[in-house]
Amino acid sequence: MLTQAQRERVVEEIDHGDHVCLAFADDAEQQRVAPTYLLTGLRRGERVMCFADQRTPTQVLDWLRAAGRDSEPALASGQLVVTTADDSYLAAGTFDADSMVATLRQEVADSLRAGYTGFRVSGEMAWALRDVPGSERLGEYETKVNAAFEGHRASAVCQYDARRIDAAALADFEAGHPQVVAAPSLHSSATLRLVPAFRSGERALRVVGAVDYHSAPALAAALATAQDWPGDLWVDMSNLDFIDLAGVRELVRAAERLDGGRRLHIVDHAPMLSQVFHVVGWDASA
Repeated sequence: MLTQAQRERVVEEIDHGDHVCLAFADDAEQQRVAPTYLLTGLRRGERVMCFADQRTPTQVLDWLRAAGRDSEPALASGQLVVTTADDSYLAAGTFDADSMVATLRQEVADSLRAGYTGFRVSGEMAWALRDVPGSERLGEYETKVNAAFEGHRASAVCQYDARRIDAAALADFEAGHPQVVAAPSLHSSATLRLVPAFRSGERALRVVGAVDYHSAPALAAALATAQDWPGDLWVDMSNLDFIDLAGVRELVRAAERLDGGRRLHIVDHAPMLSQVFHVVGWDASA
């Protein structure tokens, strides 16, 4: 089974056959990823579709203009289509998973027949929270999209607003996608990356590599940023190679700064880290 880090795809590198989940916790993250994904497809000569829901089609087009792309020629030629969830996923007034997958398959075939190099689509999935008939089949739909796009000149990014979906449901939706969009690192060096991510549907800071006295200040800065996220502070150390006392000290300080009953959770760490906690006495006080 792939680790979370192995499942991540940089948005610019999403390619044919990819079906990727974008879980975002702020508007800036959505506005960074969605237009980048769409514009990359236009530059590659693909046919591109976007199904807006929380945003309007006008807002999506404004994002493209802000990114430096005049979308009018692509709209006029049919290379770019920006519509709403009501006119795509819910065109029949209900959500029919099989019908929607069949529609996407047809769009892929039509795009290639028209001479485009491929097909890519991105949709906001917040409509599923409106108790639309058939929305309970959304998980099944995501699985069927995997099969429909794998090995074909097509890709998809499904956008889930983590602020509106409970953690368990978000974890299920993420698990239904072979890949997830990689968030920009808060710190990246030859030995350490600190990456915002989601773990079991909860916003988390993932530590990849080694933390020592040289990189402990970077960990401290990332923890300070993560402290502003709502709820408890989760630190995913499934990809941690090494941490020394300077790094542990920053974890302790971050926990001490939390207020309002919030807690710091260190998850998926190696037994070695538990031993370090024991040596410094933190396991008895945390």
